[in-house]
Amino acid sequence: MCNFSNSIVDTNATITQAVEAINKGGIRLAVVVDQEYRLMGVVTDGDIRRALLAFVDFSLPVTNVMNAKPISVSEGTTVTEMLTLMREYSVLHLPVIDSQNKLIDIETFERISNIKAPKTTPVFLMAGGFGTRLRPLTNAIPKVMLKVGSRPILETIMLGFIEHGFSQFYISVYYLAEQIREHFGDGSKWGVKIEYVEEVEPLGTGGALSLLPNTIDEPIIMMNGDLLTNIDFSNLLKFHKNRAAKATMCVREYSVEVPYGVIESKDSKITSIVEKPKQQYFVNAGVYVLSPEVFKGVPQNTKKDMPDLFNELIGSGENVLMYPIQEYWLDIGRLGDFEKAQTDVFSIFGG
Repeated sequence: MCNFSNSIVDTNATITQAVEAINKGGIRLAVVVDQEYRLMGVVTDGDIRRALLAFVDFSLPVTNVMNAKPISVSEGTTVTEMLTLMREYSVLHLPVIDSQNKLIDIETFERISNIKAPKTTPVFLMAGGFGTRLRPLTNAIPKVMLKVGSRPILETIMLGFIEHGFSQFYISVYYLAEQIREHFGDGSKWGVKIEYVEEVEPLGTGGALSLLPNTIDEPIIMMNGDLLTNIDFSNLLKFHKNRAAKATMCVREYSVEVPYGVIESKDSKITSIVEKPKQQYFVNAGVYVLSPEVFKGVPQNTKKDMPDLFNELIGSGENVLMYPIQEYWLDIGRLGDFEKAQTDVFSIFGG
């Protein structure tokens, strides 16, 4: 989504200030909010032109010229649904609001059209794990096939990629693989192509790369099959390619708080006391972009996890980058995470 802070004015702003917001914001729109940040209306170039023709005093409040009933969407609306609304109502912008009518973001036709554009980049989804931390739920069903909302986790992941224009999928399977094959088939149900990479024995996330077809000659996006996220995959790919990276790892910021006063000292003398300090770290988010020479270089039938592969690349002096993600992200590794996902999926992904 876009950085829209310069496009915001409150209900006390003048029409002139709205014009300044339209000019400064760069999206040809001013969005009017109240003191609680609730959406009250929008002002477009057309509204300003009509005000000029009517000789409206531009020192008047913006509420005199704004559209008080703009087309908006709720959080979790899909790209396809937004594009449909934009075309139906001939609008180039959609305010995104929460359940309290508070403004979250502004989507633009230009950005989401680019998101939806067809991509040739293959997607490799890891779905072979046992899901031991989610037992007994996974005793007779693969973790990726557990339903979050109305769909299996893996289907929600795949639909997210499809929304971004991806259509070529490889799925790595091992534990109860037939259930995954039966549900997804060849992908024709969703208008995409799915091929399966079946491990004879568990090879780890890095080792499974060696089973991909040798004909792939462009970067792939690789993702663990037990994640929920709304990362902008288009921006991720652009980041990887523009910086000529060999491998890019998505990371999340993780805080650890020491629940005590930490004593700093020198030669038994206390120099300071820091109360409940926080340490900030970046942790592996389980989403990667890998250039062809990386996954083609993985030895066949060799167990390897992704941290091992990344450490090897770093040790060889390769251009290995991290991509911090600020979007929603949840690793469904434990029962508490699974329960949280049941709530989040409706607000973030529409169920």
